[in-house]
Amino acid sequence: MQSAPVFVAHNDVGTALLLAAMERARVRRLVLASSVVVYGEGRYRGVRGGVFFPVMRRRRDLDRAMFDHRAPRTGEVLTWEPIGEDAPLRPRSAYAASKAAQENYAMAWAANAGGSATVLRYHHVYGDPAGGAVRTAESGVAAKFRAELLAGRAPHILEDGGQVRDFVHVRDIAAATVAAVERALPGFVPLNIASGRPITVWEVASIMSKALAGPEPIVTGQYRLTDVRHLVADPERARHALNFTPRILPAQGLAAYATSTADRR
Repeated sequence: MQSAPVFVAHNDVGTALLLAAMERARVRRLVLASSVVVYGEGRYRGVRGGVFFPVMRRRRDLDRAMFDHRAPRTGEVLTWEPIGEDAPLRPRSAYAASKAAQENYAMAWAANAGGSATVLRYHHVYGDPAGGAVRTAESGVAAKFRAELLAGRAPHILEDGGQVRDFVHVRDIAAATVAAVERALPGFVPLNIASGRPITVWEVASIMSKALAGPEPIVTGQYRLTDVRHLVADPERARHALNFTPRILPAQGLAAYATSTADRR
């Protein structure tokens, strides 16, 4: 939370100033770079209990290495499902709250100004663009693993490594953004921008370690109480709305990302 004022200044205040200026200039279209973190925890299903959007896990369960969410009444382990754009927004950090605020401002602006806002919820971004490595507030695990490997250390993984995410290459992010600029969509339209190929954190570390012939990843069993367990996108809406299909599969993209800095050295 110590960084909350910075996020508010850039995301909340910055977006409000931009939208006010757009209204004065009668600009009616916005493409907003949002983030998967606005969802907080993912979507789950139980065998008998239907769909769940669970709250934070209990410390006593995490201390016993019970990392998966469980149904509150039966205790059964819940299975993750891809999360759609209509899921509730439940941010877990100051950064995530500021991204959700951006979306709310954009929604209010679109409703009041009669504008259109295409909101791109980028999932875990990795890769080396022309200007250098991607650095973001919430999706730096691939960068962390690469830094550890290039230093000759084994990647350290929290929990049991079974956390499922969607990693999307920065070049696919750029392609989706261009598609959103070129194709006007009416009203407020949030879109998941993801690879559509879920992968565990253990697999990410293993792919990168093998690419660099580095040491095997180490599963620490440690945890952060506010971390989400599984968060996987449903990218179908973006596929239909923008005719966008990512081209770089995580397995190939992460291996190339691991070796790119080493090659330049």
